[in-house]
Amino acid sequence: MARLGDVIKIKPSTVSLKGERIWLLNLDMVEQQTGRVFEHNFVNVEDLDGSIVQFDEDAVLYSKLRPNLNKVVLPDMAGFATSEMLPLMPDTAVLTREYLAYFLRSDSFVTWAVSKTAGAKMPRLGSKELLSKEIPLPTLGEQFSIAQQFVHVDTLISLRKQQLAKLDELVKARFIELMGSAELSDEMTVEQITERVKVGFVGTCEKYYTDETGIPMLRTGNITDHGVDMRDLKYVTADFHEKNKKSKIRKGDLLIARHGSNGQANVYSGSEAQCLNAVVIVPNQSVARSVFLAGLINSPKVKEQIGRTLVGSTQHVVNTKSIANLVVRIPCLEVQEQYEAFVEQTDKSKFAVQQSIEKLETLKKSLMQQYFG
Repeated sequence: MARLGDVIKIKPSTVSLKGERIWLLNLDMVEQQTGRVFEHNFVNVEDLDGSIVQFDEDAVLYSKLRPNLNKVVLPDMAGFATSEMLPLMPDTAVLTREYLAYFLRSDSFVTWAVSKTAGAKMPRLGSKELLSKEIPLPTLGEQFSIAQQFVHVDTLISLRKQQLAKLDELVKARFIELMGSAELSDEMTVEQITERVKVGFVGTCEKYYTDETGIPMLRTGNITDHGVDMRDLKYVTADFHEKNKKSKIRKGDLLIARHGSNGQANVYSGSEAQCLNAVVIVPNQSVARSVFLAGLINSPKVKEQIGRTLVGSTQHVVNTKSIANLVVRIPCLEVQEQYEAFVEQTDKSKFAVQQSIEKLETLKKSLMQQYFG
């Protein structure tokens, strides 16, 4: 074991970049947990302003702001970053940057860092606290081997996620193909082809939470771009469930998170449950099948309509009435059922890929525990 302060320095680089377009890295360009940079923003040197710090490709960039977001970057080129990112320079005689990065991303380190933050609204980990933390320090050869294990698992997870994205694109392409070839109805509103468009529970319900013997409560975080995520559920009392009939959801209902998803519709397939801060669509199955209706609402034309109706200046909110008033055209039930069968088959493939991802993430957590405690 060694103190981080004995094996790293917080040291901005001083590489001359005058006259070039410079990579400027902000926190919103970094993926949580993985440190993947999903957008490279290049600016002219004269356009650099604000509180920034220079780094090079020998550094490990650690975000001291909100360490629970776990943003640790291994840059592959020199540039500038927001000063919320600390450029850590490891002593290469005893510590590799890849091993350091995985240590900083480990569950045990993140938990420790969160416990040491200061500031309620903008919690930060202080440099002094960071440098006081101890790190397991095997030989350089062992560090390289450990890091390679994580690289291998991360690569497989990334490939599986790409598979999921391609399957999603396949479903979207099939929907467009069917809509382009089928005979469509006259224009109607969503309200006209559904039994009901309602809003789930809106407000605070923490005092009604109970253990897993209660009724599942789906929240915004459970309504994702890739479907309804049944992990990390909350549960409410049976009494709350019975009193709040309006926010009950059943198999075949469509859920749209009112915040954050900008109208992404997902079909719920579980047992009777509750939902918090969601628009709930109960389809009229004799007119519009659930899976088809979800595809319709997620289509570019309808999403564009939703985008024009979002309310709220800082945090956009999906309005229930606006969803009910969306104008759509639909094909006959036979065509809708063809699409439904295609989605069902694709979902089987997605389920297998998702299971693989979960196994890999479990393996990664196990490795984190093994090497970093």
